[in-house]
Amino acid sequence: MKSTLLKAWGRVWPYFAVAAFLLILLQIGHWLKPIVIPSVGASISRLVDDLNNSAFWRQVGLSMYRLGIGYPIACVLGGFFGVLAGLYPAFAKFLRRFIAFMQSIPPIVWLPFLLVVLGFGNTPIIVVVTIASFFPMALTVLNGAEGVNKTHLEAARVLGANKPQLLRKVYLPETFPAFITGAQVSFGNAWRSLVAAEMMGGVAVGLGFAVKFAGEIADMSGVVMYILVIGIIASVLDQVVLEQLKRRLLHWRYVNQGEGK
Repeated sequence: MKSTLLKAWGRVWPYFAVAAFLLILLQIGHWLKPIVIPSVGASISRLVDDLNNSAFWRQVGLSMYRLGIGYPIACVLGGFFGVLAGLYPAFAKFLRRFIAFMQSIPPIVWLPFLLVVLGFGNTPIIVVVTIASFFPMALTVLNGAEGVNKTHLEAARVLGANKPQLLRKVYLPETFPAFITGAQVSFGNAWRSLVAAEMMGGVAVGLGFAVKFAGEIADMSGVVMYILVIGIIASVLDQVVLEQLKRRLLHWRYVNQGEGK
């Protein structure tokens, strides 16, 4: 029982440490500029109040809806093109150069163009999220596909495997860890681009819009509260949901560390 509690504490204490550090910084900022920066107590009180407000959950819900469409599309497309590049070396060269060029352009830069082409609403924001998360996903899977064991490939070819069979029997199993890792790496890009696009994208609902609107009306407790919410949601999705999913799907990588479960 004691060892279980110690193991559980070993997993969660870094989150408490980070939270305490950020709250201390916020309180120091309040002491330095009490008129501008709200105290920790005021920020937490505002968060508790808003948790009982349907408008707050609408902001969260719309952001999660946009993320829930754009991010999976990017993972599927990125994984598909990354594996395809493993089968066709000429396409791999093209894809790598294409990613290098496109990743040099911040995803949010596409928003003005998308607003003109697609109009205001959810669609341009979803496209920005997809663009932001597609390239790191595709690059990670591409690197995994290029690192496929050559002995396995040669053995499959000697046995008469064609391209579809190589895809199913060699490339997909061996690039699966890269797919899972790429999905986690891509999430950070997707989340940051989502919030930025909502701040600029001509929508009236979403976490990005909410923090921008709070700043425009000088509602500083609202600004801090929404910053905390954005950080908390991202941390939970990344470090809890995606991390635990990765550890379950790739459990053999963590067995030697005693963290397989």
